Amino acid sequence: MTGVRVLVGTRKGGFVLTSDGKRKNWKVDGPHFGGWEIYHMKGSPVDPNRIYASQSNSWFGQIMPRSDDGGKTWETVGNEFAYEGSVGTHLWYDDTQHPWEFARVWHLEPSLSDPDTVYAGVEDAAMFKTTDGGKTWQELSGLRLHPSGPTWQPGAGGLGLHTILIDPTNEQRMYVAISAAGAFRTEDGGTTWQPINQGLHSDFIPDPNAETGHCVHRIAMHPSRPNVLFMQKHWDVMRSDDSGTSWHEVSGNLPTDFGFPIAVHAHEPETVYVVPIKSDSEHYPPEGKLRVYRSRGGGNEWEALTNGLPQSDCYVNILREAMSVDTLDDCGVYFGTTGGQVYASTDGGDHWEAIVRDLPAVLSVEAQVLP
Repeated sequence: MTGVRVLVGTRKGGFVLTSDGKRKNWKVDGPHFGGWEIYHMKGSPVDPNRIYASQSNSWFGQIMPRSDDGGKTWETVGNEFAYEGSVGTHLWYDDTQHPWEFARVWHLEPSLSDPDTVYAGVEDAAMFKTTDGGKTWQELSGLRLHPSGPTWQPGAGGLGLHTILIDPTNEQRMYVAISAAGAFRTEDGGTTWQPINQGLHSDFIPDPNAETGHCVHRIAMHPSRPNVLFMQKHWDVMRSDDSGTSWHEVSGNLPTDFGFPIAVHAHEPETVYVVPIKSDSEHYPPEGKLRVYRSRGGGNEWEALTNGLPQSDCYVNILREAMSVDTLDDCGVYFGTTGGQVYASTDGGDHWEAIVRDLPAVLSVEAQVLP
């Protein structure tokens, strides 16, 4: 029977949750790498047994483990990143220049066609690629060395490249999002990059309509419509219908347009999910009520989804990587909280249930259907 695997990265280890196609009973395996920050875990869409993880620690640095048996065992395949080009500099808030520094891997995006090829988004903002299953990594330096690079500034969580989307109709086209630089697109596999931020407006930067410098929290797309992008920005939910060339706001009737994750239903390209939080200084749900909001029309009109979610005294946050969907006929939607709960809905968001509780703070959630 078809199964589902949900990979959960937390502040203190990684967890592998598995269930059959009914998604009623879940097995929790972990913690893997107990005590380590697992920023992101993601399985290969080509090889269901292959999983990559970002394992980091302020004392020991970055480690890149890989599993070839669905998370039962792990091996360390690459501890170092190879850097291309000059070091470069970035302008920080205190108006001084500092050399580019590697802090951690924020996001892993396996290739859609090759289990040994993976892209990594890192802090400070840069993009890397491996073609040997993580043994060696090379920087796609055209992004970091883009002419706008010296003007990029860190968001509150750092200067991180946190989103990588691969166009399933053309793997040479990819989108990335950086906090706080904005969104960028490549048409040649990462050699050259173009900012795609027209229509974004950010009151907290010197030029609110600048080409770069916007704090983009997350972007998402449906694989059947790779030219349509949805964005959760630092204030504002946005949409593009032309591959990011221009954007327009679709926040509509949301109670607040600040949040971190955004996801698209697996079978309904116009059905979008966000989780609003109160503000950029109060990272918890408005009124202490945990609500996922769903739009069935691609934005503007949103409905609150609350069945099974706490509606009083709830002050958790849902981070940018902590929401995912599966591709079963009844699309499953999953999200994790900084309070250590992972919630699942097997009916597109109408009903929710905590499939695991009391984990360390959840950093990332990735769902994958298994054969």
